[in-house]
Amino acid sequence: MITGGAGFIGSNIAAALDATGADIVISDWIGADDFKWRNIAKRRLFDIIPPEATEVFLESNRGKIAGVVHMGAISTTAEADVDAIVRHNIRLSIDLWTYCSRENIPLVYASSAATYGNGSQGFFDRFDADYLSRLRPLNAYGWSKHMFDRWALRAIETGAPCPPRWAGLKFFNVYGPNEYHKGGQRSVVVQLHAQIREWGRVRLFRSDNPNYADGGQIRDFVWVDDCVRIALWALQEPSAPPGLYNVGSGTARTFLDKAKIMFAELGVEPNVEFVDLPATLRGKYQYFTCANMDKLRAAGFVQPLTSLEDGLRMYIRDYLETSDAYR
Repeated sequence: MITGGAGFIGSNIAAALDATGADIVISDWIGADDFKWRNIAKRRLFDIIPPEATEVFLESNRGKIAGVVHMGAISTTAEADVDAIVRHNIRLSIDLWTYCSRENIPLVYASSAATYGNGSQGFFDRFDADYLSRLRPLNAYGWSKHMFDRWALRAIETGAPCPPRWAGLKFFNVYGPNEYHKGGQRSVVVQLHAQIREWGRVRLFRSDNPNYADGGQIRDFVWVDDCVRIALWALQEPSAPPGLYNVGSGTARTFLDKAKIMFAELGVEPNVEFVDLPATLRGKYQYFTCANMDKLRAAGFVQPLTSLEDGLRMYIRDYLETSDAYR
């Protein structure tokens, strides 16, 4: 079962599992627009259910489920309905952990780099009470992911039941196919590609932090295929140690770097305009993120990670510049 399986990362995980012949159940809302259903249009699915039917489906299929990948969440960092975030991001996560523990089923869930807040405590995927207690997420979405990480730690500390194999994945700035339904939460790659093709220029945020130049805000941009490989390793590799893991490239790049790579790939002369940071993001904007990947490597994940140049090239040539941008 993949919760959020019609969403961005979830649908890419579904594609990888489909290629192995696995039976896939997706728990998600599809909506009324012409985007999200296309994320799974090429998949062979065993079933698709709305999130509110997840508990009933799990109970009626006890003994048949080999693993749960929990990607479903309210993922917008600007969501104002915190009660909804609690219901969907925290309560459902607790319920799935409890079910997988009872039924002895592996669980992989989505945490987030948003748990690190402004990065003042570093970007270390440590799983201890002292470190986690010092993190200060900048928005309710990041807080919800952080709260469940801490809930899981407390469950383990107190000897409560836990899944036989589990991992919380702290995704950094993911980009890749099937993100088109996300609107303003789409990766900057999709937005810049549209701007270059429509206007021949791009808009980047002007910096309001004296330590960073305009367009010099820094992120760890990670290609979605790397996220998929790490998620399936955590789900399926018997020797994978349980815990929190950063999921990034391990390299920090500026938004201006990204724009220049895209201009070059598209054969367009660079033309960058800087605009003010929206008022809704002031005080909630991460100026620097970079995943420390040492823990994942030490745990045994040895596959290479994709450079920004290679990831952008594949995204543009294989998806954004084709007649079918969906995986």
